[in-house]
Amino acid sequence: MTLEFLTGALVTMFVIVEPIALVPIFLAVTQGFSAAQRQQVAWRACLIAFLILAACAFFGDWLLRMLGISLPAFRIAGGLLVFWIAFEMVFGLRASRKSETAKEAIDKEHIVNVAAFPMAIPLLAGPGAITATLLLAGQAAGSTVMMATLIGVLAVVVFVAWICLSMAEGMNKLLGTLGNAVVSRLLGIILAALAVQFVIDGIRAVFRG
Repeated sequence: MTLEFLTGALVTMFVIVEPIALVPIFLAVTQGFSAAQRQQVAWRACLIAFLILAACAFFGDWLLRMLGISLPAFRIAGGLLVFWIAFEMVFGLRASRKSETAKEAIDKEHIVNVAAFPMAIPLLAGPGAITATLLLAGQAAGSTVMMATLIGVLAVVVFVAWICLSMAEGMNKLLGTLGNAVVSRLLGIILAALAVQFVIDGIRAVFRG
């Protein structure tokens, strides 16, 4: 079960966070920055995103209980939200929406807090990533080993995101526009299947209850 959980968590978080797809947006947001400034923005954004997602993993279930929301209900709602993200990825809508979010942030904040917004929130730790973290924490069901596995997965995903952002200029040239589009669509199909599984698990839990 732990290996299955580890595999599912890795795939889900990697597909939703999309570290490679963030490269062109990161370059646009940090336009005019020196290499050292970009490195600083990259590690700060990744650290903030990790702290947010880890907090959701530990306290998300408590917050749901305080709001009177059952985990099966959240699984169904979260699965539908994740499916919409997958839909956007497959049809090429997600990248343009993220670019618009980043552009609005530049206009409003004048790049003062780029690491926190928009890089950490909502591009790295956005609604989809937070929802998936809550769903995976719910699957862990209080298991110490599985919760530790989830935190490890979050750390790995954020670390890979930091590597991608640190090598942003080179990766953007390597993949090109076509490469980024192909990777995004393939990951979108995988994410759609995982989203459907979230909904199925939620429905099963409702009937068992």
